[in-house]
Amino acid sequence: MTRTPPSPGPGAPSSPGPGTAHSRVPRGPSRDLGRDLCAAGAAVLLVTAAVLAGHRIQRTSRTLFADWPPLLASWEPHLGPGTPAAVLVAVATVAYGPSLAARLPWRALVPLTWGAAMAWTYSLALVDGWHRGIAVRLTTPHEYLRAIDRFHDIPAALRGFTGHILLGSPDHWPAHVAGHPPAATLTFVLLDRIGLRGGGWAGVWCITVGATACVAVLVTVRVLADEGLARTAAPFLALAPAAVWMGTSADAYFAAVAAWAVALLALAVTGRSWGRAGASGLLSGLLFGLTCYLSYGLTLVALIAAAVLVLGRRGIRERPALLVPLLAGLAVVPTVFTLAGFDWWEAYRLLVTRYHQGVGDIRPYGYWVWADLACTVLVTGLATAAGLRRAGAVLVRRRGDVLSRPAGAVADARLALLVCAALLALLVADLSGMSKAETERIWLPFTLWLLPACAFLALPCASGFSLPRASGPSPSLASGSAPAGGVPLRAWLTAQALLALLLNHLLITRW
Repeated sequence: MTRTPPSPGPGAPSSPGPGTAHSRVPRGPSRDLGRDLCAAGAAVLLVTAAVLAGHRIQRTSRTLFADWPPLLASWEPHLGPGTPAAVLVAVATVAYGPSLAARLPWRALVPLTWGAAMAWTYSLALVDGWHRGIAVRLTTPHEYLRAIDRFHDIPAALRGFTGHILLGSPDHWPAHVAGHPPAATLTFVLLDRIGLRGGGWAGVWCITVGATACVAVLVTVRVLADEGLARTAAPFLALAPAAVWMGTSADAYFAAVAAWAVALLALAVTGRSWGRAGASGLLSGLLFGLTCYLSYGLTLVALIAAAVLVLGRRGIRERPALLVPLLAGLAVVPTVFTLAGFDWWEAYRLLVTRYHQGVGDIRPYGYWVWADLACTVLVTGLATAAGLRRAGAVLVRRRGDVLSRPAGAVADARLALLVCAALLALLVADLSGMSKAETERIWLPFTLWLLPACAFLALPCASGFSLPRASGPSPSLASGSAPAGGVPLRAWLTAQALLALLLNHLLITRW
């Protein structure tokens, strides 16, 4: 009598039948690898199409107002003093990043990631030299520092701010001053008042503060999803191609403020101590309010915040009073600016008019609505394209588990939800038509949240994997090897670094 073997338990791998070991076992990983490469290939095709179509449109009609579309840049192959440092940072991060991220204590990993991100951004900026790469970036005719002298009386400047937005108004603001609420310009006014004057200090501020955004993203992923996933994402955040535009752009500073607002919200809804959770909620509200007065478009960060609230709904149900300090903090900055005489809604209405007074009304929506997505590929890299493909697969397959199962059992689905919320915010900004061109820097507050999708590249497959809570990093992360037949993490990291190095050495970016 033949005994029937016991059926495998939940989650156990199924045994292949006779004669099928070679044909069935590798099918899952191979299919997953093929889809990763297809996603990366599709991203390459999108960029290629945007470059070819953009150059043709620019040659024939000159309506793009970009010398090297889809980027606002000029073709100028060059080397600079930052080249050796950039190469060294890239090689060191690729060689040692995954293993250090896996083995270092968390308290050491966080400042190391910030330091690596700063080193990467500074070295890339210095490829253009100190003067062109950092010191004069924020002093061009369109930038914030050109308006500092007009804020000698800050209350009066705020009361009259909306009167100088339109092009036909007397002494209209420079483009970037008019295009943002006054907190953006006030930041540089206050730096000037405390003695940190000029474009050099402004550039150092934006790079140093902007690099903390990767830490905020790490903290958020750790508390909402899993520490192992955060550790896997750390090298990709530190070595992001986005660093080309993080140095030197005020949008890097905006991205950091928005990222810390989200991170503190995540700490508030997951905190065990009422005191710390309440303090985090208050600070989160303050930064969310400031975010809205740094850039009008950053109101879309509310979509990422909504994902945080969904993932932290249990903490809110247990302590609904957490919303009180959050809302109290959120009201502070808008109240201060409103009492000072600045009308946010009126300013935004006038900004829309100003946008259509300039090149924004000439640039063709039909090109930029998809070419801006090609810019996003260049900012986030091919690894992120593959990671987003996996994130989408996880979210589709396990969408019901996010709300019904314990957090530790669905860490991958929780991260996928967070990443997809950022992607949704980016798509809404794209469809709005208010970001035609220059999105490589304007969308930094959104694109940084796409980078954690690279953590999925360390998982055995995109379907059904769940990393146990506090289980530590996987062996593939420590070694940088390929999980279950996939592309090694170091290969993806290398692709990210090469993209940034090529962009920074072949093009001169401007804004």
